[in-house]
Amino acid sequence: MNRLLTLCYVLGSTIPCAIAQQPPRPAESPLTLQFNQAVAAAQRGDQKQALTLTGSLLQQHPDFEPALKLQGMLLEQAGRSAEAAESYQKALKQAPNDAAILYSLGVYQLVAGHYDEAISLFGRHLKLKPCDSDALFYLAQAYHLNGDNQLALEIIRQALKLDPENPSVWQKYGELLGSSGDNQESLKWLLRAQQADPSLDRIDYDLGAVDYKLMDLPGATQNLTRAAQIHPNDQNALELLASAEIKLGNWQQAGEAYKRLLANKPGDVESLLGLGHCEVELKDYLAAIDTLNGVLRLDPRRLLAHFYLSRAYAGLGKIEDSQREAALHHLMMEQATFVRSAESEQRESAIQADTRQLLKEHRETEALQLYEKHFKQASATVGDAYVFIGKLYLFMGRDEDGLRALHHALEIEPTVRGAHTYEGILALKLGDFNKAESDFQAELANDPSYQTAIAEMGEVRYRQGRWSDAAEFLAKSKTMTPELLYMLSDADFHLGNVKDADLTAETAAAYGRDNPKLLQGLFELLNRNGQSELATRLLASMRP
Repeated sequence: MNRLLTLCYVLGSTIPCAIAQQPPRPAESPLTLQFNQAVAAAQRGDQKQALTLTGSLLQQHPDFEPALKLQGMLLEQAGRSAEAAESYQKALKQAPNDAAILYSLGVYQLVAGHYDEAISLFGRHLKLKPCDSDALFYLAQAYHLNGDNQLALEIIRQALKLDPENPSVWQKYGELLGSSGDNQESLKWLLRAQQADPSLDRIDYDLGAVDYKLMDLPGATQNLTRAAQIHPNDQNALELLASAEIKLGNWQQAGEAYKRLLANKPGDVESLLGLGHCEVELKDYLAAIDTLNGVLRLDPRRLLAHFYLSRAYAGLGKIEDSQREAALHHLMMEQATFVRSAESEQRESAIQADTRQLLKEHRETEALQLYEKHFKQASATVGDAYVFIGKLYLFMGRDEDGLRALHHALEIEPTVRGAHTYEGILALKLGDFNKAESDFQAELANDPSYQTAIAEMGEVRYRQGRWSDAAEFLAKSKTMTPELLYMLSDADFHLGNVKDADLTAETAAAYGRDNPKLLQGLFELLNRNGQSELATRLLASMRP
């Protein structure tokens, strides 16, 4: 769109664009004269002068809509999109049904990642101009990025009807079909778009992505290589290219892709892990060990890093180190795959803050309603809701309310999960080991596999100094809680199971790396049990 047409589109019919080519009439007001001068400067390509004139005019008349629109357009052309959006927002207040402003603001919000706002603006624009295929195109993209792919497909089909010969629309339609899982149809439209216009932006990436989904890995690598050549900093293209090369066993090419990723984003854990894997396969074991230890310094919970490290150490003949890494991988894998009670707790976390606020304001009934609404499609019961409320009361230090809610949960549902356990946790906190044990045993009588109750029984035995029982319960619980892992390690040291104690200490350090107090306790535990070398190594691995 040339500059004159752009001005006409943005300014609309409020001030005819023809004035930019006509001498001012004697009857024109000073306001119109100044505005015409700004338009003329813009037409000459003198953006600086146009912005100066527009700014001066708006100082005197801050609500003059045509000047606000012109200022927005000039700022947009200068790459100052945020400032342009501010001008458009001010203009929109003066003219809330101006289609051009709605469109420009919609594009800005889409690029800024404010998808709900973009959807609203394009929707308002399309009520005024329902046949605007460009607005439909961007609206489809906004819905797609906002996670509503089905609605995005409906919208792009409308754009396709209005503009059936536009390769960009074909490309977007193909991309959205691929996102919805219709990969064969996606490929057809993407190829059609590429044949019509090979210069379409990201067409090679779109084709590579659908080839990857269809497991045409050679085709994927070919298209993704071109995409990465055109856009060398495109992380998505490089990540998909590296993954395709790994699936083909092209370790050298995959390693190069990961190195390019790391050049753009140093310290990226996924890329480092991928590079370490490639180095293992290429038998560059020293480099692999350095890379993978770097992964664990950044994130000690990466299970595969331990697996690949085991292979790298074995390749160098370091059997003891290899076995240690293999054992760590096995232990952490068991913990990660154990079906644990944390699944429901993760769902509860989404409403925990709001529920706490309601309880703080003594609005317990509304808190219960919030839980019921959140778990409407799940198998949660009223008893579960009261357990959740009781648990939060205890966390808030309101023990009396917490116990009341837990007791009520047991009254209406005697086998409800967790009520006995949280009563036991409170008893344990108060030092009443007998009461705690009784509560945990009552929980396990209802559900022998309840991880939290098993782990807490381990803590009771640990505090009683019954090391064998403590180790048995804590190991059986498959806990990932760092404090409980510390107890398991300590119990194993008391039992003389040094190898198990060391492994558990390493796992506790991984899961508790953000807890300085816990880490200090682990180092003291290791040093106290003659494991100063491991303590030093763990301390070094925790440093950035």
